[in-house]
Amino acid sequence: MRTVLRVLGVLLVLAVLAAGGAAWYGYSLVRPTGGPKVELEIKPGTSLANVAADLQARGVIRSADALRAVMRVQGTAGSLRDGLYDVSGEMSTLDVAGVLAKPGRPRLRYVTIPEGRRLKEVPALVEAAGLGKAADLRAALNDVKLSPYAKGSLEGFVFPATYPFRPEATPREIAEGMVKRMNDEFTPERVARAKALGLDVYGWVTLASMVQAEAANDQEMPVIAGVFLNRLEDGIALGSDPTVAYGLGKDLPELDRYAGDFTKDTPYNTYTRRGLPQGPINLPGQAALDSVLNARRTVDGKRALYFLHGLRGEFRVNPTYGAHLRDIARYR
Repeated sequence: MRTVLRVLGVLLVLAVLAAGGAAWYGYSLVRPTGGPKVELEIKPGTSLANVAADLQARGVIRSADALRAVMRVQGTAGSLRDGLYDVSGEMSTLDVAGVLAKPGRPRLRYVTIPEGRRLKEVPALVEAAGLGKAADLRAALNDVKLSPYAKGSLEGFVFPATYPFRPEATPREIAEGMVKRMNDEFTPERVARAKALGLDVYGWVTLASMVQAEAANDQEMPVIAGVFLNRLEDGIALGSDPTVAYGLGKDLPELDRYAGDFTKDTPYNTYTRRGLPQGPINLPGQAALDSVLNARRTVDGKRALYFLHGLRGEFRVNPTYGAHLRDIARYR
């Protein structure tokens, strides 16, 4: 009875139509087409006329005019909102109108930035997610002023995570969202803990990026962070291969010891220079950032100063160079 009354209300508005035409409208309103299920995407500014025509063409409704008439009578024709809507040819036109009268699911594109990637890789990942052109985002990420902590580049200051963005998001909005997420990590309490280690935020992120590059898993990170902190404290060169690769613009497997890569001095070569490299070498994630603040600095009760990864995945940590050399001979 309720459906009948709804149909009658629409038919009163359509009374100017011929009797045969009105009957067709009534049939269109209550009888499903049996068509497919459809996820309908309505973009900002899309007209009801276009939506109705699209649904008719896809076999979800019988008559675009009937859908428009229903929504005009119900007073919802002018309040179509952008979003995602699930409709089906198993629904009547009246039911479809009811779905479109409510807010849809947010229209989102998801982009994942993995831990340890370099900043230069981010634009391509964003473009692959359908969020604009890589060149436009690259330009937005050139604005180092987005972060109060970065210096010269936003390397290290884009947080690796999965981000939901509206398809209409501008490159500036995307860059700001990613950098803001990283800035959220720098709470006063955490900054104070880094300072107690002798690190400002920039140094903290730089060291975390090294840990990110060196560790095979999250469990190794606090140990590696401890080794680096101890070496910094003792004035020993950090000797990190990934920093050398970054300074030469190479990926780690491309390093060639026999070509002199490790002796080529750059601001990132932690063999030729003591202390931290010039800046971050990748985008460190949550575990790497935390590992610096929660470093494990001893092995067998002694200060950890050396670590290595064996050919079969062994992870060895030692307090002395002699023990380190023995492990190199045994595991490499």
